[in-house]
Amino acid sequence: MLKDLLTLNVFGILLIFARVGTAIAVLPGFSAAYVPVRIRLGLALAISFLLGPVLAAGLPTLPGSVPGLGLLIAGEMLTGAFIGTIARVLISSLQTAGTVIAYTSSMANALIQDPIAEQQSSTVSGFLVLAGLTLIFVADMHHLMLRAIVDSYTIFVPGEGLPVGDFSHLLARHVADSFKLGLQLAAPFVITGLTYYIGLGLLGRLMPQLQVFFFGLPLQIAIQIWVLTVTFSGLMLVFMNHFAESYAAFLRP
Repeated sequence: MLKDLLTLNVFGILLIFARVGTAIAVLPGFSAAYVPVRIRLGLALAISFLLGPVLAAGLPTLPGSVPGLGLLIAGEMLTGAFIGTIARVLISSLQTAGTVIAYTSSMANALIQDPIAEQQSSTVSGFLVLAGLTLIFVADMHHLMLRAIVDSYTIFVPGEGLPVGDFSHLLARHVADSFKLGLQLAAPFVITGLTYYIGLGLLGRLMPQLQVFFFGLPLQIAIQIWVLTVTFSGLMLVFMNHFAESYAAFLRP
């Protein structure tokens, strides 16, 4: 009985915890600095214990050597890190959009601590990222991330070779798509800012005595804040749809 517990249950839970724990440590929101480490570990352990009876039949047997065990756990950790990194790449589109918006609205020098990126970023970037993360949890879309971890056992079977090439290609594809989405989300502000700059340049040429920067900067910030107010709900809807569609590829039909 004790031998079965040590060779099957504990090993299976440890193997599941390697993938689930790594994903929880990388997923946005779950891995934030303001979430205590004990809560993250407790959540990962709880999920691992729940998945143990469900996934026990598909788990490989205990390797007979320490290097084999290390390679098996390393593969599970790499799979969990890949699933968590996808979510971080997706939410980085909001940070890209916020950075472009801050540059076009002359608010790039206003920096705050971004709780998601864990570094100093523009005020607009921090606001968009925090709003997007809040909407993900409010709309229960964080369940998509947890379901993707569970369903990943049907796509990336433990003990089998990892498709590292596919990992790299898919991750690069998501990085490109997230950057593209960030620019698309910031398009209204780029168009507004470009139009305003052209008008301000013409005004400066027509009235050289006018201090265009002293006159135009407050108005530019006010206009861009108004554009953000008008387009904010649409930006969040586009981002949420992109997030759901990107994670749908990891879910079983």
